[in-house]
Amino acid sequence: MLVLDGQSLTLAHVEAVALGRRKVELSEDAIRAMRASRALVEEKSESGEVVYGVTTGFGRLADVLIPPKDRTALQRNLLRSHAAGVGALLDDTEVRTLLLLRANALARGHSGIRVQVVERLLDFLNRGLHPAVPEAGSVGASGDLAPLAHMALPLMGEGAFRGPDGETRPAAEVLEEEDLTPLELGAKEGLALINGTQATTALGLLAFCRARRALDLLEGAGAMTLEALKGTPDAFRDEVHQIRGQPGQIETARRLRELLATSEIRESHREGDPRVQDAYSLRCMPQVHGASRTSFGFIGQVLETETNAVTDNPLIFPESGHVVSAGNFHAQVVAQALDLLCIGVADLASVSERRLERLLNPDLSGLPAFLSPDPGLHSGFMILQVTVVDLLAEMRVLATPASIDSVPTSANQEDHVSMGMAAARKARRAVELLEYVVAAELMAASQGMEFHRPLRSGPGVEALHGAVREVVAPLGDDRSPSPDLTALRERVRDGSLLAAMTRGLSVG
Repeated sequence: MLVLDGQSLTLAHVEAVALGRRKVELSEDAIRAMRASRALVEEKSESGEVVYGVTTGFGRLADVLIPPKDRTALQRNLLRSHAAGVGALLDDTEVRTLLLLRANALARGHSGIRVQVVERLLDFLNRGLHPAVPEAGSVGASGDLAPLAHMALPLMGEGAFRGPDGETRPAAEVLEEEDLTPLELGAKEGLALINGTQATTALGLLAFCRARRALDLLEGAGAMTLEALKGTPDAFRDEVHQIRGQPGQIETARRLRELLATSEIRESHREGDPRVQDAYSLRCMPQVHGASRTSFGFIGQVLETETNAVTDNPLIFPESGHVVSAGNFHAQVVAQALDLLCIGVADLASVSERRLERLLNPDLSGLPAFLSPDPGLHSGFMILQVTVVDLLAEMRVLATPASIDSVPTSANQEDHVSMGMAAARKARRAVELLEYVVAAELMAASQGMEFHRPLRSGPGVEALHGAVREVVAPLGDDRSPSPDLTALRERVRDGSLLAAMTRGLSVG
């Protein structure tokens, strides 16, 4: 059981809940903190003090005072009116992450929401009940209002849940089947549920975790390509990278040395090789991959911080008795980080495509054309590079930042917004395309190594080669690469290829 306290959630915890269906509950400290903040909200509401979203309307309507008899309706109407999302529904993993992050933020005790409301969000998680949340409709400031409103509607018995096959069912029917009574939201509770960055962060966090795995695996693919092309690992020597001092570069070089250690293929051409140095796509893997690795360090720090952030408005401080209207809902820091993620993965795909071209081009590789054992009659992997170039073109478009494209909303009250959700959707798509690019290089590099048998590479590369061969047979006569590419991409995404490579390194 994962215990939420609003302060100690990690990216690994999130994946365990989102992917592994780990159960979740609130800590006793969180329950105490939430009760204290709720007591202050009720005190302010009963006193008649003007408090944004408690005794007033929202956004441009913040100067409209709401009488006590209408304050429950105010929260209900907020969720209804703000559930304006459109497009494809977020998948179960994304919705689970959204529920978890929102519950964790509320658990900090600065939102003024009742414990039972947050416990109901955890009921949804623990029972596998996933609200139907459209992917578009948030500008990432004043919170991810539309996605979070769709997430919250089922608490009241409204909206819909998404089934395992993507079909939707009315929330009221599902709650009745689960013996869960719809909740009536009190003062501020609707606002507390939807003011936050959790939709942007949820999509971005899941994309980032996949991108990290893809990068680690791409270094295995790059090492395999180096072997297939009989390149030299001398450029990966530690002293080269230490005198520059860039941490991502140093780490990538170390990983490449480990992958290639004790290679028989390297020894076969150590003497008498006329090449003084390899092309940049091989020789500069530490510099190029390492740049993304360094960027990923920053992105991960931003996202992990945001998983434990209080991002709604107004904020409740029971110790001082203050209720503060501020702007923690603004997702600019997350949006910029996710735009950087798009740039990083596009560059990784770019250098991978150049290595793929060198593998397939007989004028550069010294291998049979397009890696076919019988080129001419057979075209081999000729079109594999064409597919990757198409993906790369889209990734370069996705690398255009969304976070600088603010458009004022809410009658110019919200006059600078982050476009965080657009950045998150871009990142999700860019990482999906990177996974295909990694799969393509693995297919080609594995085939290239076949021409050097019986010589073997280092244990990490050999373990990865073996894992690829469990999915994709060596190329003989021409066959459609598409099924192989799709199957291999699934192994890139689920981490099984990376796990095999890591086991090989540990054994070696």
